[in-house]
Amino acid sequence: MGGEAMEDVTVRIDDIYVPVKRRKDLDPARVDALAESILEQGQKAPILVRKDEDRLVLVEGLHRLEACKALGEQTITALYVQARQH
Repeated sequence: MGGEAMEDVTVRIDDIYVPVKRRKDLDPARVDALAESILEQGQKAPILVRKDEDRLVLVEGLHRLEACKALGEQTITALYVQARQH
């Protein structure tokens, strides 16, 4: 069973595209709570992104992304994932 190890990478928040359909799930209270947690303990889990042409598309971690934005962060820890599951 082959596969490459997944490594956390640091990406620029401005380089991440959030699909419109993902934004409707945003809960501001959850973003505030996560921002407080990240401020105190750091980002515990990376967000998931996939490469799409010249940009990165958010797959998972909308609230973590928005919390880091709210804190004024320029970068976020992410994992690259495949665009499609086979």
